[in-house]
Amino acid sequence: MEKIKILLVEDEEILAMVVKETLEKRGFEIAIATNGVDGWSKFNYDKPDICLIDIMMPRKDGLSLVADIRKVDELVPVIFLTARTQTADVLKGLEIGADDYIKKPFSMEELILRIKGLIRRTAKATKEVIIISDQESNATIGDYHFNYTRLKLIYKADVVTNLSQREAELLKLLLENKNDLLDKRTALLKIWGEDTIFTSRSMDVYVTRLRKYLLNDARVEIVNVRGRGYKLVD
Repeated sequence: MEKIKILLVEDEEILAMVVKETLEKRGFEIAIATNGVDGWSKFNYDKPDICLIDIMMPRKDGLSLVADIRKVDELVPVIFLTARTQTADVLKGLEIGADDYIKKPFSMEELILRIKGLIRRTAKATKEVIIISDQESNATIGDYHFNYTRLKLIYKADVVTNLSQREAELLKLLLENKNDLLDKRTALLKIWGEDTIFTSRSMDVYVTRLRKYLLNDARVEIVNVRGRGYKLVD
């Protein structure tokens, strides 16, 4: 069985070595970069299975690095490592495309659990995409065509939006409950695997993204049902 490859981009050398040694003992393969520029080079060279990225770094910060990564790879899981605790930082990271966020100081056991959880969910989602036929995965939303298998949202056959796996999963759930309430807790447990303040805010960010993608057709709307969830109205 191949080792899971992790890219760790962290400018605190002592922390980086502690994380590297601990994860290697658990059977992971680790590559380290100490700034965003080197992190970008190693990402392209090593093709990691998951990235652990600090936000505050020299030369290129973590937010900029993840923005670059998301331009070429929408699926690789990303966990931000950061000492910054403001809600704005969490939301900014999620908007850019992070999958998770862990605050320093953190326990290695918690980090390992989060890594394994993201890898497991990514593998499961990929498998589900493979086994679903194109016919089953096609849907119409107003003037949009949604292809879950290919992770594409197409407006009037010519404006194509490439979706991340999680965006596609959320849109699929909303479609399955079209014009009815999608319970937020149900969606969180199904897509994120847990219902926490972090995942709840994460889902809000993803809903905001989907709303932007659907702006071209005024008949399509994702309505917030306060305290309960969301409704896709078509």
